[in-house]
Amino acid sequence: MRPNVNSEKIERLMQALGREAEGSGCIYFTGGASALLIGWRNSTVDVDIRLDPEPPGIFQAIAKIKQELNINIELASPQDFLPPLPGWRDRSVFIGKRGKISFYHYDFTAQALSKLSRGFDRDRDDVQAMYAQRLFSLRELRDCFEAIAPELIRFPSLAPDMLRSRVENFIERNEGKPEEGQS
Repeated sequence: MRPNVNSEKIERLMQALGREAEGSGCIYFTGGASALLIGWRNSTVDVDIRLDPEPPGIFQAIAKIKQELNINIELASPQDFLPPLPGWRDRSVFIGKRGKISFYHYDFTAQALSKLSRGFDRDRDDVQAMYAQRLFSLRELRDCFEAIAPELIRFPSLAPDMLRSRVENFIERNEGKPEEGQS
């Protein structure tokens, strides 16, 4: 078992991937990695990423770096659990560029929906933390859920009615609290 990852190790990972990759591409952090970099968690077990477009040589770089840094790296993003949200790239937040690699936080609205679909306590806490930091709006959450609702049938492990209920409950609990653009 590998030790937990902190934000310093994420930065070292970004530097190493930028140095080792053989060409340009984008890496999107999700889950614990975003939580660390933004600051609502102090550690995570693994680093979940999505490659889009996939940088040449990235898998060789990942294999080498995960051993050097003693870090778990998983290819996982909300798109593995939900249909891709329209406009997810536009809502993804740029972190920085290391070498030829651009790093982003995967769309926080998609991350929130994915975490609500799982429903674990830590996931609910993460969604609340993302909302408190104004990383998505209730309107975006509702609109994006409605946009993907017809496609949820393609994900047999999901219970669309349960996800709808969790989204609606989250929105109801947070309506009236300050949101993006309000003070």
